[in-house]
Amino acid sequence: MRRSGVLRIANAVLARLPEPLHALALKHRELLKFAVVGGTAFLVDNTVFYGLKLTVLEPKPVTAKIIAVLVATIVSYVLNREWSFRTRGGRERRHEAALFFLVSGVGLVLSSAPLWISRYVFRLETPDVSLVTQEIADFMSAQVIGTLIAMVFRFWALRKWVFPDEQAQSGSVRLAPTADSRDEAA
Repeated sequence: MRRSGVLRIANAVLARLPEPLHALALKHRELLKFAVVGGTAFLVDNTVFYGLKLTVLEPKPVTAKIIAVLVATIVSYVLNREWSFRTRGGRERRHEAALFFLVSGVGLVLSSAPLWISRYVFRLETPDVSLVTQEIADFMSAQVIGTLIAMVFRFWALRKWVFPDEQAQSGSVRLAPTADSRDEAA
């Protein structure tokens, strides 16, 4: 789908929102876009994680999680660069990508740590617990707790270091979107 098609869909959704929600969505559009990208990366992460964990990496769930996060991170970089933070930045792409993957590396540790603690500190794995308990613990620790911790860190770090506001870097502060903003509706 072309960018204009995405903008039409976004405008159609925004037009149907009641006024208080419409204004709130416009005010926090960057956060909402980040959340959509995060949801997409979450689906990629889950698909790869469970695809590996239930097949070739069954005895190595942490390795499966790390691979899943790496794949989801690549998807996340492309979508964040081209959509969520497209009005920010100004860095050379190599520098920006290196910072993104550094921040994501920290996010990888943050998202994998709860699973590691669940499995190897609390011993929530078979035969110490039932298979159902193990799977619930894996999902809660890796896909819920780890993802939430990493998400909060990534949003803060991406805005601060990877995709900083160009005008804020030069000393001026942008209080509201300007009329000539490249990101009018979505």
